[in-house]
Amino acid sequence: MARAVERPLRADAQRNRDKILAAAVRVFSEEGLDAHFERIAKEAGVGSGTLYRNFPTREVLIEAAYRNEVARLCDAVPGLLAAMPPGEALRAWTRRFIDYATAKLGMADALRAVVASGTNPYSDSHEMIQAALSSLMEAGTAAGEIRSDIRPTDMFAALAGIALTSAKPEQREQAERLLDLTLDGLRPVAPPQIAAG
Repeated sequence: MARAVERPLRADAQRNRDKILAAAVRVFSEEGLDAHFERIAKEAGVGSGTLYRNFPTREVLIEAAYRNEVARLCDAVPGLLAAMPPGEALRAWTRRFIDYATAKLGMADALRAVVASGTNPYSDSHEMIQAALSSLMEAGTAAGEIRSDIRPTDMFAALAGIALTSAKPEQREQAERLLDLTLDGLRPVAPPQIAAG
């Protein structure tokens, strides 16, 4: 049997879906698994029926909200690279990465419940983030703004470490300092100047 092709949503339906997903991240981050669908619908400015039509179960909503955060993070890369030099684009993207990590940390209990239900919300997320980071670093290396001896996997490990230790909202200043320190380490090293004798 042929699989039905998913039709794109109408513009208003897509806006409602986006508002629901953004509200779900906020509410699940604040309330965890105790979050009520009615509060999410109210935060999104939609009716409960609209929420349930799009996301019939709590697990479906949590997974969609998390996947949407990953997509937003990764989809930002082309726009950042078009708007600014690669080094600045990478700097801006790392701030978005910490926003993503903060949301993921806030939703940790909800995401664990999704995993316990037998679904893996994290499938593909590592590869997507790694590809986004690789694009930024390749552009920076090509422009001479980033050292060529640092791999995207190294940078991802550094970002994961910062997220692991400093992703709580109250740790944002520390996260910013650690990001600056890490990004400063990516700059090409100028060869030593030899004094004329």
